[in-house]
Amino acid sequence: MSDKTSTKDSSPKRSSRHGIEETSSGRHSSRRRRSPSGSSNSRHEKRSHPYPGNDHKKKRRRGSSSPESERNLEEIKKINAGIRQIHDIFGESECRKIEEEIDEIVKNSKRGLYRKQTVDRAPLRSKYFFGEGYTYGAQLAKRGPGQERLYPKGHVDEIPKWVKELVIKRLEEEKIIPKDFVNSAVINDYLPGGCIVSHIDPIHIFDRPIVSISFMSDSALSFGCKFSFKPIRVSKPLVSLPLSKGCVTLLSGYAADEVTHCIRPQDVTSRRAVIILRRVFPDAPRLEEWEVKNLPQATHYKSNSNGYQSRRDSRRDSHEDSRRSSNHREERRRKRRRSSSSSSSSSSSSDDRRRRSRHQRKSSHRRHSGGHGNS
Repeated sequence: MSDKTSTKDSSPKRSSRHGIEETSSGRHSSRRRRSPSGSSNSRHEKRSHPYPGNDHKKKRRRGSSSPESERNLEEIKKINAGIRQIHDIFGESECRKIEEEIDEIVKNSKRGLYRKQTVDRAPLRSKYFFGEGYTYGAQLAKRGPGQERLYPKGHVDEIPKWVKELVIKRLEEEKIIPKDFVNSAVINDYLPGGCIVSHIDPIHIFDRPIVSISFMSDSALSFGCKFSFKPIRVSKPLVSLPLSKGCVTLLSGYAADEVTHCIRPQDVTSRRAVIILRRVFPDAPRLEEWEVKNLPQATHYKSNSNGYQSRRDSRRDSHEDSRRSSNHREERRRKRRRSSSSSSSSSSSSDDRRRRSRHQRKSSHRRHSGGHGNS
């Protein structure tokens, strides 16, 4: 459903830190998108909407709505107010060209061509940081919101030229983002069943809006989910936002700052990639060189043909290693037993020889003694 923005927005506006007008609803609109007549040029724009079947879409009997459902409805409205989607910026041929470049990124990673902090692998998901990288999750010395820190300059690779030419420049030309807004690009590569847990992009590091472009397949971005593990389970989202191939999504306001978002495993049914474009604040906290050395060690996964190893493969290799270790221990025990048995046998035969020798000497002595006395 197209967003009708030909009428003037009467809500008060405030200027955000990067020069984009922001309405009281939390939505951003570029000054440059205003036509001379004062109307907003939004032919590309499509308002977000939750998947059909969510709780707030179900028909209720009159008077049956609870305070909790009313609160959920209010939160859903706030989330939707902070979401903007544009669907006709990247066509099929453009998507194909960008996807080929993403494949090259994966190949270069397998060849070991990137710096250590550029690549972060997990089962069924790989992240590639360019321009800026930061600590998160298990990499944090202290857990909790606000603890994230940027890596020192030079610890991740620069933004690839093709990202600037094919993606960032195109968004600038379409007045989706201001010129020179982006200084951080992340490429997430998901295999079927891959996910990213509920999180909020660090408010003290990244400006808003958060811009993402989806490639390779369709998926969904879920808001307000809770994860549990072993086995992995995800609660029902407040809002499930469809992400079609080539779709540009911008998050700001409540959707970016006050509610978590995630990618659920059940929403990644085939390989999917996303390019996330952000602006890092110039005064964002940054690690010192000595602090990088003291960071907790992240889990490393062995590479396979897909670039990383699944949990099942990891468990299988662990069992194989355990089995080989057990066999090795058993072989050593057998060698010790054979050695002990051989030593015992050698000792026994030596004792027998000594006993026979003593017996022979005694017998000889008796014969000599008896013969001399009889004569």
